[in-house]
Amino acid sequence: MPPAVGGGLAGSELRPRRGRCGSQAARAVGPDVATEATARSPKRPAPSSRRFEAPGRWALLALVTLMSFATRFHRLDQPPHICWDETHFGKMGSYYINRTFFFDVHPPLGKMLIGLAGHLSGYDGTFLFQKPGDEYEHHSYLGMRGFCAFLGALLIPFAYLTVLELSQSLPAALLTAALLTFDTGCLTLSQYILLDPILMFFIMAAMLSMVKYNSCANRPFSAPWWLWLSLTGVNLAGALGVKFVGLFIILQVGWNTVSDLWHLFGDLSLSMITHMSGIRQIMPHMPSTLHWLGLQVTVGKHLTARILCLIVLPLALYTATYAVHFMVLNKSGPGDGFFSSAFQARLSGNNLHNASIPEHLAYGSVITVKSARMAVGYLHSHRHLYPEGIGARQQQVTTYLHKDYNNLWIIKKHNTNSDPLDPSLPVEFVRHGDVIRLEHKETSRNLHSHYHEAPLTRKHYQVTGYGINGTGDSNDFWRIEVVNRKFGNRIKVLRSRIRLIHLVTGCVLGSSGKVLPKWGWEQLEVTCTPYLKETLNSIWNVEDHINPKLPNISLDVLQPSFPEIMLEAHMVMIRGNNGLKPKGNEFTSKPWHWPINYQGLRFSGINDTDFRVYLLGNPVVWWLNLLSIALYLLSGSIFAVALQRGARLPAEVEGLSQVLLQGGGQLLLGWMMHYFPFFLMGRILYFHHYFPAMLFSSMLTGLLWDILLRLCAWSLASFSLAGHVHTLGILSLLLGIAYSFYLFHPLAYGMVGPLAQDPRSPMAGLRWLESWDF
Repeated sequence: MPPAVGGGLAGSELRPRRGRCGSQAARAVGPDVATEATARSPKRPAPSSRRFEAPGRWALLALVTLMSFATRFHRLDQPPHICWDETHFGKMGSYYINRTFFFDVHPPLGKMLIGLAGHLSGYDGTFLFQKPGDEYEHHSYLGMRGFCAFLGALLIPFAYLTVLELSQSLPAALLTAALLTFDTGCLTLSQYILLDPILMFFIMAAMLSMVKYNSCANRPFSAPWWLWLSLTGVNLAGALGVKFVGLFIILQVGWNTVSDLWHLFGDLSLSMITHMSGIRQIMPHMPSTLHWLGLQVTVGKHLTARILCLIVLPLALYTATYAVHFMVLNKSGPGDGFFSSAFQARLSGNNLHNASIPEHLAYGSVITVKSARMAVGYLHSHRHLYPEGIGARQQQVTTYLHKDYNNLWIIKKHNTNSDPLDPSLPVEFVRHGDVIRLEHKETSRNLHSHYHEAPLTRKHYQVTGYGINGTGDSNDFWRIEVVNRKFGNRIKVLRSRIRLIHLVTGCVLGSSGKVLPKWGWEQLEVTCTPYLKETLNSIWNVEDHINPKLPNISLDVLQPSFPEIMLEAHMVMIRGNNGLKPKGNEFTSKPWHWPINYQGLRFSGINDTDFRVYLLGNPVVWWLNLLSIALYLLSGSIFAVALQRGARLPAEVEGLSQVLLQGGGQLLLGWMMHYFPFFLMGRILYFHHYFPAMLFSSMLTGLLWDILLRLCAWSLASFSLAGHVHTLGILSLLLGIAYSFYLFHPLAYGMVGPLAQDPRSPMAGLRWLESWDF
């Protein structure tokens, strides 16, 4: 037999590991092969070498961590201007510092942490974050970038420890660390004020915690077991609290948990008979019953522990995140219009906060009309006309998500032009079933519909503003109905859910939720639908209500409870995510582009005088990862079929196959979980969405090549240099990865001067694909 190669798996790939994976491997091998493995396994290290094994591991971890932090914090202040999505997430950090309410399609934890980092580092929240390229000048931005870089740097030691736990191989862990340390894409994402490093931190922390508590399976309910199980739950809450795609790591941990419990349920060695002497005395002739009861108790305890740590704890932390979010953001801001009127009433500075308005709608009132469908907004018009060829060339009517004077309408009778606010006239309330006219306050045109087709939605009718100074025609008449109410009842502001039915065509006023092109200022389409089914698209409520002739009531009674607020926030975020569609010539990418590193993203700069940063993965790392996935599927299939057919494999191959199938299987599952769901998404997608999956493919690459090189060394045992094959292979990979980083590092750290196609450029000759536009 050849000597152990590489040092990291010296004997360990042949010994059953602590925990579930190890016990499964031992059961799969069988007694004969286990005996053979013991006889043929390499000798244990001498006591003196074992004395230095742990310090060596710690020293290597320290080196990996140092390299990670050095690469992530190098030139962190460059460029000193906004790059890419810093304009969004830096601005949201400012909102937290200023306690201003805003809307985002992602859960709040990541932005809260960015805001906290900025506050602690001296940033005062006054920078506007208007657009990429704006200089930070005297504003303190390094605290927020440094926080993201800190979490991004921790990804490498987390991946190193995860692979070390799965493979018990230092070379495999070291190769994984090198792949991530020297990847220009991971480096770029870690150096800016973005959610991605925060999300990936929690994903990797959850993965590491999961494999750690798996390794404690032979000591269930011990302090380390509880610690790692609880940390897994904490990190799951963190991942979901940053982005909804954190659900993918939750699914992976859930699959691991179900598999764990299933194996426990089938483990016949889990009988607690020895601890049940009282029952044994009562039922001496019922050992099978005792075994069944013991098994039930044990599995029940495991199930309870996992429910508490992996469901209850994450849900509690996730809910607490929203409690803090709503407590901090208590001032009115740009996100108000996405939420219901009752929600807005709790925001300081909102016109509905501590407000008093007339309770019942009356003729002559100035009102705003808000869609009941979340994230649609207010009925709105402006002086711009529909363009030529889009129905009748009349004034546009849309919905708008923000407070605006163009949201104001005057409610009038359909058959008179007398002023209802004349003090000599009595107050006349609007009732369910009345025929009304809505006059746009700013332009004095009436809400109007006709048989022309709507701009975007086929078979719906166009809605326009029509007439002069409130004088139009019969197509301006609408019947107002309150959902589930009788004719003649008064209409309550905020509370009554109303529909507006066009008197001539019989259609119902609604918003399709579709975004209009630039001629419509990218506001949302309003149509009149001939389909009378009640949906949220066609249901409205009156929000603002101004009428000096009516007494006011307080709106405090409308403020919702915390569960209602949280439910509404999630509905708005889900709708917002689904509504993220490409606009105009906006750059997007497709999921099949990502693993092949087809095209990157410009973070900063576009011409030879700009400071240019380009998000692109190190092509050597990414294409090696892609090759490794294919090799894993091939080699894993061969080993799985051989083991299933009962083939007697040599002891060394048997041990390595268990690591490959079980440890590698966990990593392949992580890659699949974080990649394939994007093929099902209808929202706009970008290259950076692949990076969580890339973490798993890099870990799989490190584990796979370590095993393949060991198998190669074992198969060449008769040659004198066989013992060096593994070492030389690992060193070659490390040097190749490091050299490729040397070539491509300007993509991450920034380039100034000629573009890549210019022979004078430092990137000349490195544009290996035409689609790379650096």
